[in-house]
Amino acid sequence: MSRIEPLQHAGTYEILTPLEFLRIMPQIIERAGRTSYQSYRDREITAESAEKFCRMLIERGHESVLEHSSMTVRFDGCSRGFTHELVRHRLASPTQESTRYVDYRLDEGKVAVVVPPGLDAVGFDSFTRDLQAALDAYSRTRDRGMRSNSARQLLPIAIKSEIVVTANFREWRHIFSLRCDRPAHWEIREVMCRLLVELQSTLPGVFDDFVYGGQCGDGIDWYARLLSDTLFNRQVKLRKLRDQATRGSHEG
Repeated sequence: MSRIEPLQHAGTYEILTPLEFLRIMPQIIERAGRTSYQSYRDREITAESAEKFCRMLIERGHESVLEHSSMTVRFDGCSRGFTHELVRHRLASPTQESTRYVDYRLDEGKVAVVVPPGLDAVGFDSFTRDLQAALDAYSRTRDRGMRSNSARQLLPIAIKSEIVVTANFREWRHIFSLRCDRPAHWEIREVMCRLLVELQSTLPGVFDDFVYGGQCGDGIDWYARLLSDTLFNRQVKLRKLRDQATRGSHEG
């Protein structure tokens, strides 16, 4: 039987896009964005000008121009629950470890599972026993000849998985706005916050409007997007227009 290996920490990430390609993306964004007004003529586009240009786009809410970019990230040591949340971002392209073809009896005698933080000694033992029981049932079923694409129904959501995700910067910003914020699940929040912090130093002007919010009760950091005055006022105006339309429809 496979034995479980509890992982009491969130997973890891690796940016697969070469750094030199990643750092040139803001200049591509500026060149693409200036096409709209033909303002690229007789203008030198540099890393410094691109940083300012990206920040201007974000402050004005013109984030569609950020889609002229791409970044690929590999996530490992995370649970299937983590990957289930990540693949819900429909504008990203995921490739994930398949439970149909991977045999979870054969991982050097152990199968890694991700357990929640903050479990006391009794809770931890009970939780891991239940996970072990699920893996034992999986192994028995496989030993009796059931194929992995059917036996996987017995696998717990805590089982470790690996996934590679490609998305443009606009979609990565959307992912961070949801998965780094306080209501996000602890596992994906911890990993995404670490990735966000690295990108803030690697790509200034693209991700630096996310600010540290502190720690939640689980002791894990959270970040939230800081809206510019322009976007904040625009949201207030849109909210007022929606309220007026709603009142008008009710009165009618």
